[in-house]
Amino acid sequence: MAISRRRFLQTSGGVAGLAGAAALGCQPEAVEPTATTDELPAPIRALKKPETELEPISLDERRGRLARAQELMAEQGLDALVIASGTTMRYFTGARWGTSERFFGAVLTREGEPAWVTPAFEEARAREQIQIGSDVRAWQEHESPYDLVQSVLADRGVRSGKVGIEETMPFVFANSISAATPGADVVSGTPVTAGCRMIKDAHELELMQRANQNTVAAHRAVFESLEVGMTQRDVAGLSSAALRQFGMRGGSLVLFGADAAFPHGTTDPQPLKEGDFVLLDGGGSYLDYAADISRTGIFGEGITDRQRQVWNVVREAQAAAFDAARPGVECQALDAAARKVIEDAGFGSNYDALTHRVGHGIGMNGHEWTYLVRGNTTKLQPGMCFSDEPGIYIYDEMGVRHEDIIYITEGGAANMTKWSESPENPAPI
Repeated sequence: MAISRRRFLQTSGGVAGLAGAAALGCQPEAVEPTATTDELPAPIRALKKPETELEPISLDERRGRLARAQELMAEQGLDALVIASGTTMRYFTGARWGTSERFFGAVLTREGEPAWVTPAFEEARAREQIQIGSDVRAWQEHESPYDLVQSVLADRGVRSGKVGIEETMPFVFANSISAATPGADVVSGTPVTAGCRMIKDAHELELMQRANQNTVAAHRAVFESLEVGMTQRDVAGLSSAALRQFGMRGGSLVLFGADAAFPHGTTDPQPLKEGDFVLLDGGGSYLDYAADISRTGIFGEGITDRQRQVWNVVREAQAAAFDAARPGVECQALDAAARKVIEDAGFGSNYDALTHRVGHGIGMNGHEWTYLVRGNTTKLQPGMCFSDEPGIYIYDEMGVRHEDIIYITEGGAANMTKWSESPENPAPI
């Protein structure tokens, strides 16, 4: 059944806002709306998937990741690593499992394949997901899964030493594992998990580049579809619809005019009018790899000198961070480079105008280790990926943010997409 364009926007926009927030790491993933594309604006209907689809991450690649994790475990003095459901489990093993009050996890020691602990009534489904490792231990509802974790460790000779915990594991799981393994020192497993995930290989970079290129094309189509009076929710619906044209789930945070001074939105958004800046921030996921692109463009005619000045300063700040990026440089240096441009242009010091860090790591998650922020002395390495996203936020006036995904190369850095060219052409493709 066809629906009107307004009805489409009302239906899709409600969940698209959640999808955009999910890209920011603020909300759970939204359920996609069901609607025909008949009433979509022509620029969005015209979007087409690239003719060639890329290959997903293979099982052999995941085995290589586990081997790398075991190398880092030895370097870090960890005897075991426990991973619960979530992105890190999917990164290493391909298993997809939601988080609940029931523990489902994998135990990796320095040698051999991972062992698995699953609720017994879910064992059949678990075995469908498990592609690496044949040691699967099931617990009944009245039993403790943490005793099974301890039994895996004991059977593999880990009765003391250090057991790493993946950082996003719920506290109740980590605390219970610690109680069940009194002879072990339960510590953070982040040096291993982030140590692997921070460095992207050529295949991962290829997947991320496709995700980000699709997102820029979607953003461009949204800019071309704007109309006076649209709400931010309407435009968020268009963003989700544009990304679906590429087979991607996701959406965008959408901000107009003075509302964009709130980097993550306001509770009282205003409809679109001539001369507003429009800020789109978000993206979708392609074969498990995230995009996160922000574009700020002018709607209609009559951009002011003040608007153009602010837009240009933010673009110069973004370029300064990019130019500072090269192997061996500390992460905080990129934040400092962007901030200096904004301060030198007269927009205050410290966090006065640029109210947030200049970037975050990105990969399978929209936000992940490590971060381009003051105080982070982590040195850049080839294969690291970041957002480069300075902004200027002036309450009751405007907000401008430019965000691209960059990655570190042997000789410096590279951008995954084309830079914004001007307020009139913020999303060149």
